[in-house]
Amino acid sequence: MLPLNQVSLPCNLEYSLPKNDPVFTLVELCNQLDYTKLYRSYIRHWRKYSPTILFKIIVYGYMRRIYSSRQLEEACNRDICFMWLLQDEPAPDHSTIARFQDERLAYAMEDLFYQLIIKLHELGEVKFENMFVDGTKIEANANRYTFVWAKAVKKNMDKLTTKTEMLFSSLCDIYAVDCDTPEELYENLVLRASELNIEFVYGRGKRKNQLQRDIENLGELLERKYKYIDYLDKLGHRNSFSKTDVDATFMRMKDDHMMNGQLKPGYNAQIGVESEYIIGVGLFPNPTDVQTLIPFLNRVQTGIKRKIANVIADAGYESEENYTYLAENNQGCYIKPQNYEISKKRKYKNNKFRVEHMEYDKDNDYYTCAYGKRLEYRYDIKSKSANGYTIIKKVYANESCEGCPYQGQCHKSKRGYRSIKISQIFMEQRKRSRENIMSDIGIILRKNRSIQVEGAFGVIKEDYGFRRFLMRGRMKTELQFFLITFAYDIKKYFNRKNTDRLNKDLF
Repeated sequence: MLPLNQVSLPCNLEYSLPKNDPVFTLVELCNQLDYTKLYRSYIRHWRKYSPTILFKIIVYGYMRRIYSSRQLEEACNRDICFMWLLQDEPAPDHSTIARFQDERLAYAMEDLFYQLIIKLHELGEVKFENMFVDGTKIEANANRYTFVWAKAVKKNMDKLTTKTEMLFSSLCDIYAVDCDTPEELYENLVLRASELNIEFVYGRGKRKNQLQRDIENLGELLERKYKYIDYLDKLGHRNSFSKTDVDATFMRMKDDHMMNGQLKPGYNAQIGVESEYIIGVGLFPNPTDVQTLIPFLNRVQTGIKRKIANVIADAGYESEENYTYLAENNQGCYIKPQNYEISKKRKYKNNKFRVEHMEYDKDNDYYTCAYGKRLEYRYDIKSKSANGYTIIKKVYANESCEGCPYQGQCHKSKRGYRSIKISQIFMEQRKRSRENIMSDIGIILRKNRSIQVEGAFGVIKEDYGFRRFLMRGRMKTELQFFLITFAYDIKKYFNRKNTDRLNKDLF
């Protein structure tokens, strides 16, 4: 006989679960994955909990907006769906869940994610034909006021170097020593203090020896030098980082509640979407999207072990480097040109002084301005992108603009002549991309990009409430973003299956 008020549960919990609960879809898809890499990271011979069960619990928690390990522990003790996933095993505590994520799952999560994408491909849901790419800023789990700026570090480093050289030269003369570096001088002075049996004193009312003061001053400068060197090493090519999450960069977020352009530590989260599923994920420290496309595509195509046929992106990804990469890999390019919207306006079309509206003589390599003067080729300007791509721009100029009635409208240069810098390769690539997005299929893909990839970010940020990472460091934040996108894809497959929308690629 049961005690009063005690709840009895049936032996088979599956009978009490809602028949249309996504937990069944989760188990159905996850049971088809290969967990060899996960078990390889779980090297203990004995395990209190199965890694596959812990993985399913964490993913199902993300599907239910439960991200905290403590909340997952509570759900395992109270929620019947989590109890069913445990398969009669005892509920894990929060520390077990947290350690499993940080020390085990982090090394296998990307592999499991792309296994799911390949499984969706086998089910006919994903065809790897049209990938819609976009990015958004997600705030890091870092203090907003622990910033380190590259310009400030370099400026202070220069001042410190000057100050250290002056002190170094002065101390070498005072103590009559011949040293090559401040570090060598510091060791020499410390050795001298030891030989003279000078006892270092500290605190109020204690008078320091001059040698002790010189050693401390030089040591303080060297300590600051090592700190700045460490900062520069952590910065790399970035302009800032946070002390509480070194991998996070300060960026402008869209949710600027104070409307003052405040910079917050965060990551540039990139996703690729096809048929409403997120098929590629990446976190980058770059605030802008233009430098992320090539490494993102390389990573996605390595994960899925095949090439994407067409890439569709907005104007933030337009560059000669990206155009060239897609052309060399024989991939369809549907990148919106940055001047696409403004080029539709009457003011742009009637502006005869723009480079796009000048006549170009290909045989003799010169442009003709609105007044009929030739802008002839002068020299090349070479520059390199952050990824090492060389961009060559040609400079064209005329002899003089004297007597031209359009001089004030055409240019505002005080040099007395008009000059233009132009990459003809880029202009041709932009023209082809514009033709692509204005074709019949291009219009459909452009509309789907705003629906599918923007819709995915809307679900993650609004429906899942995922606006700030809970972990620190790029490896752990990527783990969390892979988990949220893995849960998103499971839920998306469940919804499409229930609403009879399977195998529908485009709206």
